[in-house]
Amino acid sequence: MSKATVSASKSAAAEKLNIGVDHSVDLGHGNSPAAWTCVIVMLIGALVASIAFVIASTPIFIAGAAVMVIGLLLGWIMRKAGYGVDGSKLKNSGH
Repeated sequence: MSKATVSASKSAAAEKLNIGVDHSVDLGHGNSPAAWTCVIVMLIGALVASIAFVIASTPIFIAGAAVMVIGLLLGWIMRKAGYGVDGSKLKNSGH
C-alpha cells in the first residue's frame, strides 16, 4: 500500500497532465436576474414534486417536474434576452 496521500497523488497527476485551475478569474457565480429566476422557479417545482412524492400523487409529481423544466427554460430565455451575467440589459448606462 502506498504511503502517499490522496491529495498528493491527485496534484501530481494534475501537474503531469498540465491541468490547473486559474483562481484569478472571477466567475460571477450567476448573480443575475436570469439565474435567480431560474433557481427560484426550480425550487418551487422541487417543493411541489417532493410533496407529491410523499403523498404518492403521480400527476402532482409530474406537474412539479414540469415546473422545474419551465424554470430552466425561463432562465435560458432570460439569459438570451440580456438578463444573464454581463447581459446587455444589466449594463450600467452611467446615469
